[in-house]
Amino acid sequence: MPDVNFFTVAHAVFPTNDAAREAARALQDQLTKPPGSLGLLEALGIQLSAIAGVCPPPVPEPVTIAVFAGDHGVVASGVTPWPQEVTAQMVANFLSGGAAINAIARHVGAEVLVIDVGVATPVPGNTEGLIRRTVALGTQNLALVAAMTVEQAQRALEVGVEIAQRALNAGAAMLVTGDMGIGNTTPSAALIAAFTKRSSHEVTGRGTGINDETLALKKAVIEGALRRFPENAAPLEILAEVGGLEIAALAGFIVAGAAARVPVLIDGVIAVAAALVASALAPAVPSYLIAGHRSSEPGASAGLAHLGLTPVLDLSLRLGEGSGAALAIPLVQAAAKLMREMATFDSAGVSGKDDG
Repeated sequence: MPDVNFFTVAHAVFPTNDAAREAARALQDQLTKPPGSLGLLEALGIQLSAIAGVCPPPVPEPVTIAVFAGDHGVVASGVTPWPQEVTAQMVANFLSGGAAINAIARHVGAEVLVIDVGVATPVPGNTEGLIRRTVALGTQNLALVAAMTVEQAQRALEVGVEIAQRALNAGAAMLVTGDMGIGNTTPSAALIAAFTKRSSHEVTGRGTGINDETLALKKAVIEGALRRFPENAAPLEILAEVGGLEIAALAGFIVAGAAARVPVLIDGVIAVAAALVASALAPAVPSYLIAGHRSSEPGASAGLAHLGLTPVLDLSLRLGEGSGAALAIPLVQAAAKLMREMATFDSAGVSGKDDG
């Protein structure tokens, strides 16, 4: 792994460009449409201009989706009925191109990278193309002890930075978050509760479809883990205590994208948890984030509200992998193309609204 220091990158995240934002707002009012008639697409175009520092904004292409994979010791406490081996099996599925994220990526013309940050069991079959950056063979059981050491959490953050920089150096103009890890809605809900100051009951959902008894156990596990650290705990300490290796890597990936001034399209509840971590470590991060969709997991809505993000899509998805974010790629690109390709009232010879 290249020599990367997460905190050096985090300190390079600056606010987006106000002048470009205002120029984009003015341009939106000059395009041949009633003001506001393109809804969220107008807001996205303005945001893309502010991120890029230029109006109209460049179209964010090509796109790289990074799927970070890691396992979770909390599975041993019975928070999910799925066996831990499924994480490695799904990694193999990503590599062979057979998962939902692969199909969607092919549809939208995006590249998929698959990164092993902490898969606990061997990945079966042909592992060609797998980026191995193992920090640990899964986390510890957060129901009992800290999920990671602070050093492991920072190393995982730096894996995310490295992968983002790799994608950007290869030409990526937009980064998309993906994840895989059986049991990872439990640490995600814990992180969301910690950073939004909401109770575990408000932010914990059924994940892969657990029953009422397992849901109650999951909430109790999270509530107990949250009691182990004080309210004023540092973000890195919170991440280490109740987070996950792939979630930490996603947070590093997000921060590196913001530092490079490119849009970062985030997926569902796992990515929202990572975005909260990233924003706690680099406060200017949210202005670089685009919420691809609203996951049906309750923690996703809580996290998006805390971050001030409006999701592009709301399709009742809860798959993960980056699937919802990937589906939003063409809409984000369309927002830039509208600003670049639509005529203004003056250039088209179209009369504007008569406010008199």
